[in-house]
Amino acid sequence: MVERISRRVVLRRRLPREYGGHRIYVSPDASLRFWRRDLRSADPFLFDICAELVADGDVVWDVGANVGLFALAAACRASESGAVLAVEPDPFLVRLLRRSSHGLPAPSAPVEVLHAAVSDRQGIATFTIASRSRAASHLASVDGSSQAGGVRDTVEVVTVTLDDLLVTRRAPAILKIDVEGAELLCLQGATRLLSTARPVILSEVAGRNSAAVERLLRQFDYTLQDASVPKPARTRLDFAPWNTLAFPA
Repeated sequence: MVERISRRVVLRRRLPREYGGHRIYVSPDASLRFWRRDLRSADPFLFDICAELVADGDVVWDVGANVGLFALAAACRASESGAVLAVEPDPFLVRLLRRSSHGLPAPSAPVEVLHAAVSDRQGIATFTIASRSRAASHLASVDGSSQAGGVRDTVEVVTVTLDDLLVTRRAPAILKIDVEGAELLCLQGATRLLSTARPVILSEVAGRNSAAVERLLRQFDYTLQDASVPKPARTRLDFAPWNTLAFPA
């Protein structure tokens, strides 16, 4: 019942104070945690890992940006000499992202919002809107998570590759991927990016993709760690965990 009431609801919130307190538009249709007024309590991991990874002047690509928590927090960290590219296929969330990224206070980095899905090739694909949380929406060509709860709707979206984006955008220092099971497709379309730009990668990796993602990143001489483990306790892994943190050699 709460999920149905939450559909299309838009709430105005504020980023945590350490990220400038800029207003951001969120929706409990994307995640029920956004009913909370305190966004830090809604996703402490995302804000903590942003503080660890993003530095002044960094270029950040947020693939599967959702409502933009990471993208906007990264814009604050990167400051005006940096840049943020937020890629999101859900048209409803894209509208929220554009509202939130408009008029960011100095010295935030500019945020470009790109309405597209990232895959292993250019084209047009079917994107399924989850019956439950929109954060669980996914490309129809991959198996989504159990959090989707079925399909509410489908839309056709443009697909691009990360290597395509590298042609016209500044190369990222930080690449965040949260694409509900399509992370392997994203990385398969990023061979030039992985061999030349070599960003630090933070990616959710579904269990069924773990072995293939590990093999691909190992080919490009990346070291894998578990981002959900406190930094002093992290060790090198021979598999890709759910919150994969990958560093280039």
